[in-house]
Parts: sequence; C-alpha cells; structure tokens
Amino acid sequence: MTGAVTENPPVEASTRVALHDLAVRRDRDEWIVGRMATRTFVALPPVGARAVELLGEGLTVARTAQVLRAETGEEFALTDFVRDLAALGFVARIGDRPLPDPAPPRATLPRLRPHQVRLALHPALPLLVAALLTAAVITLFRRPDLIPHYRDLLWSPHGSVVLLSGAAAGWTLLLAHELAHLVTARAAGVPGRMRLGTRLQFLVMQTDISGIELAPRRHRLTAYLSGIALNLSVASALVLVLTGTDPGTTAHDLLAAALLLALLPLPFQCLVFTRTDLYFVLQDLTGCRDLYGDGRAYARHLLRRLLRRPGATDPSTRLPAHERRAVRVYSVVLVVGTALCLAFMAAVTLPVDIALLVRAVQGLGPGNGLAGNADSAAVLITLGGVNVLWLRTWWRNRRERRSASA
Repeated sequence: MTGAVTENPPVEASTRVALHDLAVRRDRDEWIVGRMATRTFVALPPVGARAVELLGEGLTVARTAQVLRAETGEEFALTDFVRDLAALGFVARIGDRPLPDPAPPRATLPRLRPHQVRLALHPALPLLVAALLTAAVITLFRRPDLIPHYRDLLWSPHGSVVLLSGAAAGWTLLLAHELAHLVTARAAGVPGRMRLGTRLQFLVMQTDISGIELAPRRHRLTAYLSGIALNLSVASALVLVLTGTDPGTTAHDLLAAALLLALLPLPFQCLVFTRTDLYFVLQDLTGCRDLYGDGRAYARHLLRRLLRRPGATDPSTRLPAHERRAVRVYSVVLVVGTALCLAFMAAVTLPVDIALLVRAVQGLGPGNGLAGNADSAAVLITLGGVNVLWLRTWWRNRRERRSASA
C-alpha cells in the first residue's frame, strides 16, 4: 500500500520559518546544532550556526541572507539551507504551514527524569570510584591470592551449573553496565535507548545516547565511561568483600567467580574498531564526527587503489587536518583488528562452539541419566540460545539499516 507523499511548502525570500527547540554547542571551529527530542544533530560552520540563530529570531530568509552578507561579505544559499534544516526535522513550520513531525524514538525507562539522577554527573562521583579502585588494588598487593584466575569460573563440578550461573551473572552485569550509560545520559538530558546489537561475532547490549554530543565535555566523557566505571566499582567492592570470607567456602568461590565476570568485559572495551565505549572516548578526544564511518571509507579507498580501480578519490581529503590524521590511523586499527577478530572466531570460537553443541546433542538420551541429560540440555539452551539470538539481532539490524537507506 502506497500513501501520498507530502512535500514541504516552497521556501521564498519573504518566508519566515519556525524552528523546533534546538540545542547549540561550540566545538573547535564548528558548532553542534541538534534537536534532543529526535536525537538528531549536525556540525555547522559558524555562519551556519549564525543563520540558525537569525532564522530562530523570526527573520525572513531574505533578511537573514542580508545580515549574513553584511557580517561575512559572502553570499549564502539560505533557501537550500532551510530545506536542509527541514530534512533534518529542525523546522516546525515554513510560513504558515506546519511540517509533519514524526514521533521521536522510544526511550528506555521514559519515566526516569534528569533531576532524579542528577547525582550521576556529580564531580565527586569519579573520585569515589577512584578511591574504591585504589583500595582494591592495595588489597590485591597485600593479598595476591585474591587476584582473579580463570579457574575461579569453574567453581562447580557441573558444567551446566557453571554455564547457567555465569550467563545469569554476566547478563546482570551487562544490564547494569548499560543502565550506567542510560542514567548518566538521562542526567544530561539525553533520553537514551537500550537494545541488543552485534559487533562482529559478539552479541552485545548497547545504549544509544545520541544527543550527548550537545552536552559539555565532562558530561560526555562521564556518559561514555560510566559503564567501565561501574564494572570497576563492582570488581573493587568484591575484592574488599572477599577479604572477609574464608577460601574454599561456597561464598568465597561465588564471589571470586563474580569478580572475574565483572572484569572480563573490560578487555573487550579496548577493541575500539568495534565501536566500544573507549571508541566514543577516542572519537571525542580526537574531535572526529564519525571516526568509524570515515575510517571505513578511507580503508575502502586504499583497497580500490590497491586494486588499481579508476576514479578512486581519497575521502579523507575533505576532512579537517586533525580529523584526517586520526581517521587514517584508525583505518589501520579497523582493518587489522577486524581481520584478527574474524580469524580468531574461525580458528577458535566457532570450532569450540560446534564441539560443545555436538557433545551436548550426543549427551541427550535415555542412557545418559537425568544428570547427563540436564547438563546437555543446559548447554544447548545457553550456548545455542546465544547464537540464535545473535543471528536474530544481526538480521533485525540489517533489515532496519536497509529500510533507513531506502
């Protein structure tokens, strides 16, 4: 079923436009302008930000162009600029005709208000995390027997118990990690949305905090690093609690396993080529707008040059000098890191998963007893379920990207 397409009214010299509530922040030589309700933002040169300001004051297109010409000595294509703003959803009305306004993306925990979680951005909170981490490090120096080891995960002789408990604890920590991003972003006035996603072969839970780009740098970095800070805080607290338990007891073994599970996601954060939390920190510190997208485009350009394909223009030349350097270095990290990750999956992860699944299927049957069947079923449910969920999430995201680009 095809509906009629509603076109925007024409933009003329005498036209006045009404803008939605827009946030503006200066960033280096540009201005970030965005609409928090739709989590849409764009980087504009100073003249573009000035045009938004003048149009927001109610000046006509012609008068705005006249003011800009007097201030800069240059002509500015205001009609095209207004059309671009309308395409971004920044314009509420052109003349006396309102523009259609699509429903904003659905936020997670919409009843959570910024004033309810404002303490998440308190300057003292990072100091408390640092103090807790310092206490844990000192404790580990004094008690090296508490340093985590992979054997801590094998706290039970039953593999199914280890898998199920590990999955439950791991997903709980993952949910808490993403909630930390959501809460800090909400404290900065950004709605945020949590959902499942994929990063290469990894199934991840991710929090979209688009709009945080409009917040001050301290708030942005706090939102990016809040998940890592939560994992470190949980791990530090567990180290301190472990000092009060006796080795060999069930409580000690469970706490030791939880400690390792809290630390295991942290090395993954270093895989910046998969757009982890540290990737967004790196992107912010380098002043890049789309480090991943520009890095991938530059890597494709190098591949076309290697294959000697005609018309291969360097996409990084349109970027400012500081972004160009960062993008070219990141493109190397992106290609090498992706290749190594996929190779590890093919050589290690996939064969191990297949072997465990085959062994679990073979372990089902009347001759294996109740315990054997339960153990095999737990492996199938846990490991098989994760792989099915990865495939479903990957397919859903792929379909949404196709719909968005259509």
